[in-house]
Amino acid sequence: MDSFRVLIRDVPDFPEPGITYRDITPLLADAAAFRAALDAIAKPFVGQQVTTVVGIEARGFIFGAPIATRLNAGFIPVRKSGKLPWQVATQSYTLEYGTGELEMHRDALASSDSVLIVDDVLATGGTARAAVELVEQFGANVVGVAVLIELDPLKGRGNLAGVEVHSVVHYDGS
Repeated sequence: MDSFRVLIRDVPDFPEPGITYRDITPLLADAAAFRAALDAIAKPFVGQQVTTVVGIEARGFIFGAPIATRLNAGFIPVRKSGKLPWQVATQSYTLEYGTGELEMHRDALASSDSVLIVDDVLATGGTARAAVELVEQFGANVVGVAVLIELDPLKGRGNLAGVEVHSVVHYDGS
């Protein structure tokens, strides 16, 4: 996946000193690379009877919706608190600097659904864990979590014990 890494820009000291932000916008701007990244994210879940793809706000929407079409599944957005216009189910989670909440419409999923959760990056795993717990509130089956980038030193996978995690590009701190 070195071809993807070439198109992921490192932005040092963003959003704060000492952090290297992995900017995916050059990859998204390259039609062939974007298509290949979508295929690589979706590939392990083809044939797994995924009924719904849940995309985590906001960049999870960019990948989630087209992956849903590849898997012949529906797409459900998971948003930050206060962004959805209907009755919602809520799941709180802890951040390095506080707490957050994710929400999904109360009528979004059924217990018969098999769900793939999609986001752009897996870092500490807190947001992905909250999305898993939100989906489980509905009694739905979480088939896996799929991301473009995994920041291995942050050990986000450890927050997702028992959940299949698929990452296309790994960063080991370098």
